[in-house]
Amino acid sequence: MSFEHIIYSVDAGVALLSLNRPQALNSFNEAMHLEVREALKMTAENPDARVLLLTAEGRGFCAGQDLSDRNVAPDADMPDLGLSIEKFYNPMIRRLQQLPMPVICAVNGVAAGAGANIPLACDLVLAARSAKFIQAFCKIGLVPDSGGTWFLPRLIGMARAKQLALLGEPLTAEQALEWGMIYRVTDDEALRDEALVLARQLATQPTMGLGYIKRALNDSVSNGFDEQLTLERDLQRLAGRTDDYREGVAAFMAKRPAEFKGR
Repeated sequence: MSFEHIIYSVDAGVALLSLNRPQALNSFNEAMHLEVREALKMTAENPDARVLLLTAEGRGFCAGQDLSDRNVAPDADMPDLGLSIEKFYNPMIRRLQQLPMPVICAVNGVAAGAGANIPLACDLVLAARSAKFIQAFCKIGLVPDSGGTWFLPRLIGMARAKQLALLGEPLTAEQALEWGMIYRVTDDEALRDEALVLARQLATQPTMGLGYIKRALNDSVSNGFDEQLTLERDLQRLAGRTDDYREGVAAFMAKRPAEFKGR
């Protein structure tokens, strides 16, 4: 399938999804939403995809919603922005969280509005030194969406979450790393290469097991202690029935490198 607003490929186990509206700082219009949705669906259904790398083209990661799609003329009816969230943003965030594989996000440049929160739904976030995370919603009278009000307090604490959301001040990549919001900061010119090295490494690992780890950690945020112990039991039971577990143990006993197949 060909795309106009994203670049998508699967190679050596790595599904690469790059936002490709650089002239609009990769802001979302309806067409790009639909293409991202299709690419995420293709990734989930492709047995050869073992890790997803989400990034963007040009000088910025994503400026959030393309406001030219949501322009409100003085004499026009007020839009239903909640419908847009329900139709596009929420399903995308849920899909990123629920993909049964690691999701890496490489943030190149400015990430504003929804573009600042989409990375938080991913599992490992790398950012270029020039990257800035901006909760720009407050500047136009809106509320952080794309999971921002859920992720931020859990990642950086309520006080810092309110600082970002109420003031809309840019957060540098270095500060985001210090606060525990992202995984790694890289030089700008090295970002894509470092993200690909990480993605290719993960693509050789026991994919189903990594997916179970992801689910366990994500669910731990809302589970009680006993619920989490039960979930660990159930996921361990499933992991122990995978071909990769059998291969991992055999490789350990034979003192050789394991050759995982993602099954």
